[in-house]
Amino acid sequence: MVNVTELRPGNYFIDENNLYQVLDILLNKTAMRKMVAKVKVKNVRTGTINEIARNSGYMVENIKLDKKTMQYLYDSGDFLVFMDNETYEQIEISKDRLKWEMNFLKSECNVDITSYDGEILGIQLPPKVALKITVCEPAIRGDTVNKPMKPATVETGLEIKVPLFIEEGEEVLVRTDNGEYDSRA
Repeated sequence: MVNVTELRPGNYFIDENNLYQVLDILLNKTAMRKMVAKVKVKNVRTGTINEIARNSGYMVENIKLDKKTMQYLYDSGDFLVFMDNETYEQIEISKDRLKWEMNFLKSECNVDITSYDGEILGIQLPPKVALKITVCEPAIRGDTVNKPMKPATVETGLEIKVPLFIEEGEEVLVRTDNGEYDSRA
């Protein structure tokens, strides 16, 4: 157990049966009152972000999440199947929980699976992934004002904007935090 005023951004804790990640904390102390900690948190199970306020002395359970590197194998309909690289154990995660991450998953890529007490919370993608351009229009000559971009579709179905010099069949690096083109692979 740890005092709520000792939490720092990046810490994970349990409060009222909810699993939270600390995004930011503001400690406020006025003359005659106890210190109040306003903690901006993300609910790890639901993904919602909100702010909770607790008085100094309020205790929460500080926890650590388990991370295990696993390989994405295939899509089995309603689930995505991952395999542990060491034990070859396979797990399934519902597609509903990984809508954004599906834009970057291709067969045999490694991801970190986060869990707590055996409950799978989600996956953590690498910062950038290499994806092949499957559909891309040819560049129009003369359209070069202000860093011109054109639409392209990558092998996972994600639509991105790429520079004019990128052509169909090339591999590009795509950022997993916002889904934008980064560079050639």
